[in-house]
Amino acid sequence: MISRQKIIENIPFTLKKVMITNLGKRYQGKVRDNYTMGDKRVIITTDRQSAFDRVLGYIPFKGQVLTRISEFWFSKTADIVPNHLILVPDPNVMLVRSCKIIPIEMVVRGYITGVTDTSIWGSYEKGNRVIYGIKFPEGLRKNQKLSEPIITPTTKAGQGHDERLTGDEIIKRKIVSPKIWKQMKETTLALFERGQKICDRAGIILVDTKYEFGIDKNGELVLVDEIHTPDSSRYWIKKTYKKRFSLGKEPESNDKEPLRIWFKKQGFTGKGKIPKMPSEFIAKMSMLYMGIYEKIIGKKFVPDLTKNVKKRIKDNLKEIVF
Repeated sequence: MISRQKIIENIPFTLKKVMITNLGKRYQGKVRDNYTMGDKRVIITTDRQSAFDRVLGYIPFKGQVLTRISEFWFSKTADIVPNHLILVPDPNVMLVRSCKIIPIEMVVRGYITGVTDTSIWGSYEKGNRVIYGIKFPEGLRKNQKLSEPIITPTTKAGQGHDERLTGDEIIKRKIVSPKIWKQMKETTLALFERGQKICDRAGIILVDTKYEFGIDKNGELVLVDEIHTPDSSRYWIKKTYKKRFSLGKEPESNDKEPLRIWFKKQGFTGKGKIPKMPSEFIAKMSMLYMGIYEKIIGKKFVPDLTKNVKKRIKDNLKEIVF
């Protein structure tokens, strides 16, 4: 991992947006810029930092971390379900197969936690005991491990908040067939179990995460988007979890939860003017992202320090798509 000072020096060179002509139809998500080219898609993971359904700023090398972690996890789970990854031609880019995206985010949780009003802990704390159609017992404490992982699906919203769903609603609305829904549930739990086992060996607890799926041209279920990144997952430090939980303290996080907490302390939870992150805090978040990569994969994270990232991306894409 590079130094805090080096990260701060690279703040002006973060990848904010990528506009490439003649690359196909463009779609911009909160973090990724996507280009569709027939049966293939180029996914460019930027350094945009999102939370509370807003882009809050930019974190150096974040896009590189997310791309490399997804590449690692796609390879570790390919025996469970096919995924869309073809190759990684650039530190910020994945070339993938185009699929028909299923508009459901498969959120799976091993613990009851969260800091937002829309988290399951937020609902539980308000007195709700049936959440996502699932009945929760009395007496649960924040950050407590659940008796078994649960799936809490949501709609996949292009903008704004995702909507909670139940399995019955998914079938009633005919979002997917009962057969595909059953496969999605089984695959989600298998992916989560694999992720938890690998993380456990690395001294990390995979607390919760989300998966997205698509249907390929042969009608088969395919894992798409990202997998087990610190953006899509909550990671805690295993060795300190039990003691901190017993003392009523928050677990040590290796994900973007500290960012949510920082913004909440500034009085921001999605509405109004976005507070500006100080350089030191930006560096802290960058080191956190690189740190989770190193813990899980067991290798030092060495970022590409190219200043003109857009040119590097365009040059690398020329080799495969032009």
